Amino acid sequence: MVVSNVESISELTLGEMLSDSLTDTPCVYLNQEREVWVATEMCVQYLESTVDSIVIRNDDLTPVGIVGGYDLLNNIRKNPTRDFQYENKVSEIMYDELPIVEKETRFKDLMEKWKTSRRAFAITPNAFQGYSPISARKMLDVGIKCQSNISISSMPKKNIITFGLDDSLGKVIDLMFEHKTRKLLLEYSNQFISDRIILEEISKLLKFNPDVENFLDIPVSQIELQEVTVLKEDVNLNQICLMLYRMDHPYLIYKDISVSPWDVCLTLLSDDVTQRSAESKKACPHCGGDVSWLV
Repeated sequence: MVVSNVESISELTLGEMLSDSLTDTPCVYLNQEREVWVATEMCVQYLESTVDSIVIRNDDLTPVGIVGGYDLLNNIRKNPTRDFQYENKVSEIMYDELPIVEKETRFKDLMEKWKTSRRAFAITPNAFQGYSPISARKMLDVGIKCQSNISISSMPKKNIITFGLDDSLGKVIDLMFEHKTRKLLLEYSNQFISDRIILEEISKLLKFNPDVENFLDIPVSQIELQEVTVLKEDVNLNQICLMLYRMDHPYLIYKDISVSPWDVCLTLLSDDVTQRSAESKKACPHCGGDVSWLV
């Protein structure tokens, strides 16, 4: 009997999927006594990156929670005032069920944690007595090098949620929570808004416009939006991941299919997505690394 040595990505451990790159990035930390506005400013820099959320530590430098776009926007919905940003501590808004995983954790088990928490972020111990982040964007590394017949045209179709220029920021945020999405498309256009874009606007208002008290009343028309990349041709999963990896605001649309790093994570759960076998790997003549995914 011949036993296949090709394993589905979903069954692999994080160590098997990411190897040495699992812990190549340090977490970004913030003390639990710092004010909410500091976390807002930091998330503008790190959301949608490998870091994606800020790890909150106590005075003993022990991680006690995380703060990301979900937590900040959820609390802006509850208290959209400038005073809340300056007078409240991050310990009051952080997600305290700290998602710590090991290199032995299987990808499908990590995804279950992410689906439950609605936060595609976790931390794992590294060799420097600290922690490294694992985010949906980190999984693009896996998608770039995986083996699959999946293309963007075969990915699940879903309703693309839109908003109007006449909407308030409050309505836009409510739409995000109602439809469990971090991105909304401006109707009749290829422009979009995200949690990171919203927090960037709030950060600007905190610094330069002291007259604004209720952030939810801000007209969305005054916010600088981003353009989504609209694909004209079908592309495979490796190409999708590479394009998203190169974007500051990773988001693709092909016909009526939209793809973000989270959609890639869901696709990686498919039994049809496997790690490249040793026989199919091609070494770079300069560095020796695997470049089979380039062809």
